[in-house]
Amino acid sequence: MPKTILIVDDEPDVVKLLDYNLTRADYAVLSARDGDAAAALARKHAPNLIILDVMLPGGSGFDVCRRLRQDPSTARIPVLMLTAKAEESDRVLGLELGADDYVTKPFSIRELVARVKALLRRSEVAAEPGEVVKAGTLTIDAGRRTVTLAGKPVALTLTEFNILKALADRRGRVISREDLIAIARGEHVAVIDRTVDVHVVALRRKLGRHGDIIETVRGVGYRLKES
Repeated sequence: MPKTILIVDDEPDVVKLLDYNLTRADYAVLSARDGDAAAALARKHAPNLIILDVMLPGGSGFDVCRRLRQDPSTARIPVLMLTAKAEESDRVLGLELGADDYVTKPFSIRELVARVKALLRRSEVAAEPGEVVKAGTLTIDAGRRTVTLAGKPVALTLTEFNILKALADRRGRVISREDLIAIARGEHVAVIDRTVDVHVVALRRKLGRHGDIIETVRGVGYRLKES
């Protein structure tokens, strides 16, 4: 059964281009032109990935991303954001709101399809049966891609989950920013300097008072506390 991709963009030419190329790559495609339609389709069909444009009628893609992450039924769907804005602040904002990757317009269709495939591969790997890792009251179930803290579920994006799992697997050892983003998002992915930092800040926020379990090793990277 083909994987389903939801395209959220109000430009007919962009939707047509993406639909054609993703269909050729053997994906099933849905489309929406605004945030309300996107949220409704995401809840109804649970697509495997969402391609989300920043500039939408009636609200920005940032707003849509926030809504998707706040809804338990859509919180774990990987999101690839499209933006015509190349400013770092816009990309950082998208990552802070839970986007897993971004591509700036105008984009190479070959690169975009490659990013889609990479995100889906990461999602599949995260869903494969695996060990349960425990760090104090933190429990990471690699097979179910779930995280609980003191018995309560913690909703993480795909990238956040992969970062936390990588740190837990190497508990007490420092992982450089470069290695951490390669583990979490794949190699040969263009990133901004603050990418890992943005995701770690989001992780700490979601872990609440236990957020300090992730330690910063200044000038090097991050590690998960041993005790």
